[in-house]
Amino acid sequence: MTHNAPEIPTVAPERRPAAPALRTLVVDDEQLARARLRTLLGDCQAPPAIVAGEAEEGGEALRLLDAQPIDVVLLDIHMPGIDGVELARVLRGRADPLAVVFVTAQANHAVTAFELDAVDYLTKPVRAERLQQALAKAERYLKERRAEQAEAPAESLLIQDRG
Repeated sequence: MTHNAPEIPTVAPERRPAAPALRTLVVDDEQLARARLRTLLGDCQAPPAIVAGEAEEGGEALRLLDAQPIDVVLLDIHMPGIDGVELARVLRGRADPLAVVFVTAQANHAVTAFELDAVDYLTKPVRAERLQQALAKAERYLKERRAEQAEAPAESLLIQDRG
């Protein structure tokens, strides 16, 4: 006589929906620096990030930003044309939430960067762990900004008419 044990129902593990990858624009005049960031971003998992575009200078970056949605801009400071500091000033005035992370060999611009609402400031050569931390900060920043925008009352015009 065989004794069959009662079957234990299996429960599928609960899966959280994967966070959407941060759409990232890499802005640096050095091709090798862009390639290094592209490689590092490919390894980032929490939060994941994808390279949505690359630009060698600020004017090109602005055109890309107008053409597609971007979450994070990894921005060098010294570039021909519109430099990183000036580009950050322009980006600060945009209506859409955008996280700016400076990635530069110059440590002496950090104060200026944070005055321009930079989320983080990384010095080259960038380490993978440090980039991952910056992306986590960017993700939190974007969530907060988007929540603020969603809660903001719609603009209205009140007109009182007597009679």
